[in-house]
Order: sequence, then structure tokens, then C-alpha cells
Amino acid sequence: MFDILMYLFENYVHSEVEMMVDEDQLTKELTRAGFHQSEIIKALSWLEHLADLRESDTPYLCDHNQHSFRIYTPEETEKLDVECRGFLMFLEQINVLSVETREMVIDRVMELDESVLVLEDLKWVILMVLFNAPGHESAYAQMEDLVFEQPEGRLHS
Repeated sequence: MFDILMYLFENYVHSEVEMMVDEDQLTKELTRAGFHQSEIIKALSWLEHLADLRESDTPYLCDHNQHSFRIYTPEETEKLDVECRGFLMFLEQINVLSVETREMVIDRVMELDESVLVLEDLKWVILMVLFNAPGHESAYAQMEDLVFEQPEGRLHS
């Protein structure tokens, strides 16, 4: 399912191609690209739930000046290792993620089929959430820089 999400994000969202609205046509294209029907349905449902989070009066809203401390459930700590949870906290500290968008990211991560999410995949989920969160364009741009920037020079001697 994650591969389908990446395919859609890279081919439509990131490339700034207008997203097709017709779900049947999109399903046919994904099938031609080699994806299985059951995984396509799961991925489209995942995206639909992301849109629902964006459009709903989400319980995640709070005073953005307020600092929060997130306690993860056992299921969340199984899927998001220490590195991933630390990265989420880092993004909050540098104001790329708000409490609201952090919770949207965790919600979408928990709906993925993967039992454990690696940091690189988490970064893509964050990009997808920020892209779909109105008013977070600068946070999306910052996150895009974090994902695509290549370190310059040698890191070690």
C-alpha cells in the first residue's frame, strides 16, 4: 500500500500534475502500473481518510503556542521506533509540525500496513500530510528541503 501512496505522490502531487478525480480511471492506471486491486483500494481509502482529517473539526486543534508532551501508545511505539519519534519531536521543535499535524501524521502512520515504519517512509507520510493541510505551505516547503537536501562535503575524515 505504501508503494502506491509513494507512486501517487511522486507522479501527481510532487510533479505538480493535476490529480485525476475519477477513482475508476485512477484504479485502472494503478493496475496497469502493476499494483494489486486490494492494495489500491487500501491506498485510496488511506488518502480519503487523510482528506477527512483535513476537512473535519479535528480534536487535535489546540493553542499552537502551548507546548505539549506526547505519550505514545504501545501500538504506536511498535510502529514508530525511537528514531521516528525523535524526528517527530524535532519537527515540532523547529515548527515544521504543529500538534495538529503531528497527530494527523501519527493517525495516518497507524493506518499503514507496515508493522514498523522506517524514518525515510515517515518523512514521506509527513510530506503527504503537510501537503494536504491548508495553511501549512511553509512547513511543507521546510519538510521538502529536509527530505531532498543532500549533505555537502564529507561528513567524516
